[in-house]
Amino acid sequence: VQLQASGGGLVQAGGSLRLSCAAPGRTLSSYVMGWFRQAPGKEREFVAGISRSGGSTYYADSVKGRFTISRDNAKNTVYLQMNSLKPEDTAVYYCAADRSPGLVLAASLYSYWGQGTQVTVSS
Repeated sequence: VQLQASGGGLVQAGGSLRLSCAAPGRTLSSYVMGWFRQAPGKEREFVAGISRSGGSTYYADSVKGRFTISRDNAKNTVYLQMNSLKPEDTAVYYCAADRSPGLVLAASLYSYWGQGTQVTVSS
């Protein structure tokens, strides 16, 4: 599965961005999806995950209440709406997919990864 992440950019603190993750030609409804991020010098960390149907979601404490993960299976696309952005949200954001039946939080358990999109939040 080839995943294409997009929507990153430069935004001021307090602003918003919406990331998209698409899989052209693939039916993403068969996969649980996740968003991860990696800042320079840090390990990749879990941000948010969503079940196959979209009925269940899970967030890292650091983004809870500010970020929303969603999916449109008809469009084979997963989104990450990021509001109230902070400078510490600056990172490369990656989407990931796996055929696991349930939510997956560990990066090592995801089988497929997108190329990443840079998010930079200025203070």
